[in-house]
Amino acid sequence: MNNEELKSMKSERVMELFYRAIKGESLSVKKLSEEYHVSSRSITRDINEIKTFLAEHIDTLGYADLEYSSSTHTYSLKMDMFLSNKELLAITKVLIGSRAFNHADLTEIIKKLKKNTTYIDRNKLESLISKEMFHYKEIGSDCSSVIDNIWKITDCIDNRNIITVTYIKINREQVKRDIIPVTIIFCDYYFYLIAYRNNSNKPNIPLYFRIDRIKEISIHREQFKLSKDQIVNEGLLRQKSQFMWPGPSRKIVFEFSGPSIQAILDRIPTAKVIEHKDSIYTLEAEVYGDGIKMFLISQGSWVKVLKPSNFKQELKDEINRMANLYR
Repeated sequence: MNNEELKSMKSERVMELFYRAIKGESLSVKKLSEEYHVSSRSITRDINEIKTFLAEHIDTLGYADLEYSSSTHTYSLKMDMFLSNKELLAITKVLIGSRAFNHADLTEIIKKLKKNTTYIDRNKLESLISKEMFHYKEIGSDCSSVIDNIWKITDCIDNRNIITVTYIKINREQVKRDIIPVTIIFCDYYFYLIAYRNNSNKPNIPLYFRIDRIKEISIHREQFKLSKDQIVNEGLLRQKSQFMWPGPSRKIVFEFSGPSIQAILDRIPTAKVIEHKDSIYTLEAEVYGDGIKMFLISQGSWVKVLKPSNFKQELKDEINRMANLYR
């Protein structure tokens, strides 16, 4: 075998070792020397070449190194870009807790996430995840894949395509809507599409569609252009809206006497404490939609709405209707 062939074999071996390390394999010099039929010194030199490459390209790759474990006598790749097991576990628990994806889609997502973490404690991680996945209960859905719908709609938003959706309403009626898709927001177990009705005489009134209830999506060649009033600030909308329920924008003032004011501030990010006296907090908040009524009523006697008067009357009427159910 000539020198060129030897160099080619060595280069391929180094690349294979690097790839195996990226996949999360722990590299044993002894085992690799037996596998490739070369000396331990050759494998050690290969590993040192990879370590040198990683050190020289730290600006591009971030911190990365083949670190040696004296307990297992192996080298493992450590990279800043890898998720740690604790990070992966936290992300996975959020995904499982959301219940937004069907079992097959979520399993595939977690499988791919695990490929971007190290092998350390992976068996423990696998055990923790499998227990949660065994009891995983996805939300009811009328579409074959929420992920597919999200991606298709996102592409239409990016390309500014008008779309027609076949949608299952709350009463299970199936309807078709020609709409202008604007943005997608996740809130309380569901992904929502915020859109405007195409060719409507009320062009600035947003519509909310639960993406899991969209059965079909047809893409038009016709493209849309949003007016200044139609542009949605997703961050602000998320702060001001409860349960993604449409309705008017308003400033409300209410009292809270419950045990955790922080729970209220977390749930209504726009809320500010304007007074605190005798364990009663007075708060002011900018809100959007009628979902705020659902949330405040859920707090029972801990909440008393002060302003505005029409909002106060709306809650009073709703509470009376609830009371009548128990007479």
